[in-house]
Amino acid sequence: MTWQPGLPVHGAPTWVIVVGEGGLPAAGKEAGERLGVDLGRLLEAQQATGFTPSAGATAAYPLLSGEVTEILLVGAGDGSAKDLRHAGAAIARFGRGKDELTAVVAEGIDDAALQAFAEGVVLGSFTYTLKTVDAGKPVLTRLVLTDGSATARQPVLDRGVVIGRTGWLARQLAITPSNEKDPAWLAGRATELAASTGLQVTVWDEKKLAADGFGGILAVGQGSTRPPRFIRLDYVPDGATKDTPYVVLVGKGITYDTGGLSLKPREGMVSMKRDMTGGGSVIATLSALRELGAQVKVTGLICAAENMPSGSAYRPDDVIRHYGGRTTEVKNTDAEGRLVMADGLAYAVKELKPDVVVDIATLTGAIKVSLGSMLYGGMFATDDALADNLADAGRVSGEELWRMPLPAEYEELIATPIADSVNSSKGPGSITAALFLKAFTGGIPWAHLDLSSIAESPADRFEYSTGATGAGARLLTTWLTSDTPTSGIG
Repeated sequence: MTWQPGLPVHGAPTWVIVVGEGGLPAAGKEAGERLGVDLGRLLEAQQATGFTPSAGATAAYPLLSGEVTEILLVGAGDGSAKDLRHAGAAIARFGRGKDELTAVVAEGIDDAALQAFAEGVVLGSFTYTLKTVDAGKPVLTRLVLTDGSATARQPVLDRGVVIGRTGWLARQLAITPSNEKDPAWLAGRATELAASTGLQVTVWDEKKLAADGFGGILAVGQGSTRPPRFIRLDYVPDGATKDTPYVVLVGKGITYDTGGLSLKPREGMVSMKRDMTGGGSVIATLSALRELGAQVKVTGLICAAENMPSGSAYRPDDVIRHYGGRTTEVKNTDAEGRLVMADGLAYAVKELKPDVVVDIATLTGAIKVSLGSMLYGGMFATDDALADNLADAGRVSGEELWRMPLPAEYEELIATPIADSVNSSKGPGSITAALFLKAFTGGIPWAHLDLSSIAESPADRFEYSTGATGAGARLLTTWLTSDTPTSGIG
C-alpha cells in the first residue's frame, strides 16, 4: 500500500473514489478531469439508483474508452476511523483478482482515520483456503492512495498495515484446522515468528511442564495423544532500563476443545479449532512490537493444550494442583480454559513480577449471553486506569470492550471444602470464571478479556470474514504501542 503525493499521472485501470457524507473528496474534480468523467454527475446518478455514502457501500461504473476502464465509488460514512476501516475493507474485497487500484480519499483525513483505512484494506483482503479447485481470486496486489495534496503520509499507512497484519495472523492461526494445529504446531509458529521479529522464545514440553509443576496445563492436555506446551515470548525495547514498564500477556491456547469427558454436543464442538484465539492474538501482538517501536517490555505466555476425552483424560471431581500450589476441584472438564490460564497467571506473578498482567481468552459462552455477538468483548479489571486504557485501545482498534463487574459476593459460588476453588458453578458464568482467575493474580493490576462474543463472525461483513476473527490482536497491539499504555495504573 503506497501513499502518492498529488494525483498520479498514470493510475491503475480502476480508480476508487471514497465518498463521505459531505460528498466527493476535494481532489474529485481534478480526478474527474483526469479521467474524462464528471464525478459529481456520476455520484448523483448512482444515488438516484440507490447508492448511499454509508460506510462500505460500493457502486462500480465502467468506462468505455481510455486507459482507465472502471470507477468505483465507496462510501466512507461520517469519515470516522470506524467508517474508514469499513471503506478500506470494501475496497479490498472489490479488488480481489486485480493487480492495482488507485484510490482518492478526502484531503486532510486525520491520522487515525487513515490508519484505520489501511487496517481495513489488510483485513478485508484476508483469505484462507485449502481448496484445490476454485480457490477464489487472489488478493489485491497493490493499492495507491492519494488525497491530491503534496502531503507525505506513508508512515501512517505503514502502521495501519502492521496492525492489520496482526489481525490477519491471529485469524490465520485460529482458522487453521486442528488436524494440523496442535500445541507443538502452535509452539513452532511462535518460534518461527520470534526468529523473524527479534523476540526471545522458550517452550516447555510435557516433561518440563511436569517437572515445574504446571498441573492445570498438564491435566487439560493429558487426554490427548498430542501433548501440551507452554510458550513464552519476550520483547525488550531498545534502550530499556529497570524503570521501563513491564506487561505480561497470558493467552488461552486450546488448539481443540471437545469438552473432554464433559463432552460438548456436536453443534457446540464445531468451530472449536479457534479456541486458541487468545493465544494466537498474543503471538500476533508480540510479533509486531519491535516494528512498531513499542516502549514497554512485554512477555507473552501461551498456555496450549488439546482437550480430548480418552482413558487418560482428567475427570470431574479430580483435584488439580496449579503452578505455585493452589488447588482446583474439577466439576466440568469443559471449563478447561481457566485451568490452563491459571498456571500462566501464577507463573507470571511468581517468576516475572510484572507491573501489569492482562489475560485474553475465548473463555465462556456466558459472555455471549451477556453481550451478544460481534459488538463487544467482555473486560474485567482490578484497576480503573488499566480498564480505561484498554477500553480506549478497543475504540481505536475497532475491537471494543464492555467492562463487566467483579463482585466479591459471587466468590462463594466457586467455593468448595475439597480445594481452594471449583472450576465451574451455576450462576453468572463469565463473572465466576473471572473470579476464578483473579485468585491467581497476586494483587498485580490485572485485566481479563473474555472475547468469545467477538471471536466468530457469522458473515463476510466490513473488516471481518466468515469464521474466526482473531479477536484481540489489534486491540493489544494498539494498546501496547500507544504513547502511555501503563499510564495511571497502580
